[in-house]
Amino acid sequence: MATADFDLDSLARYLHVTPAQVQKMAERQTLPGRKVGGAWKFPQAEIHHWLEERIGAADDADLAQVEKVLSHAGQHEASDIVSIAALIPHGGIAAPLAAKTKSSVITAMVELAAETGLLWDAEKMTAAVRERENLHPTALENGVALLHPRRPLPQTLAEPFLVLGITHQGLPFGESHGILTDVFFLICSTDDASHLRILARLSRLITAEGFLPALRAATDAGAARDCLERFEKEVGG
Repeated sequence: MATADFDLDSLARYLHVTPAQVQKMAERQTLPGRKVGGAWKFPQAEIHHWLEERIGAADDADLAQVEKVLSHAGQHEASDIVSIAALIPHGGIAAPLAAKTKSSVITAMVELAAETGLLWDAEKMTAAVRERENLHPTALENGVALLHPRRPLPQTLAEPFLVLGITHQGLPFGESHGILTDVFFLICSTDDASHLRILARLSRLITAEGFLPALRAATDAGAARDCLERFEKEVGG
């Protein structure tokens, strides 16, 4: 992915809004940007982090719109929606996940990813995930954690993929105000744009009515995958 900053026009095209809207958001400091020589510049990494935070706080209607924006931005077809179930390889679900602490969850999830053969450097991924959790925990108030490095690690991956772990019982994970976490996804992306598309799709799925109770009721990996596939059909595009 290119590392050049966005300017007003290119960011407007990326977000599918007008340059005037981008400028207004920048002036109100709701977008991460700065003026250089009188012109607005928006670092790509900061824009992707801003989008990631918006995804985490969005409702289903907003998430559906974000999916469309990101598909267009990545020059995907509008119907080319990410499939969470398809991104989880054979052997990529642990139900139950044998872990009882935050540290052991991260270790177990990365080991699960490495066992698929798609992650080549488990040590580097583990360190990156721990660093991300120390900076800003990924545990949500619904008992789900969306583990991922701060930035994608394409050099450690064969392709983008996910793994899923479900613990027997909830455990303290991050700053979730006493809420225990028992469902863990590890997002292994090769670039920022695909990471955001995966995150938006996954966020829609975990907020779908009835999904998390059904997933928690899954007694093995096969049942968990069936649950993912069924609810993805219900969520649609």
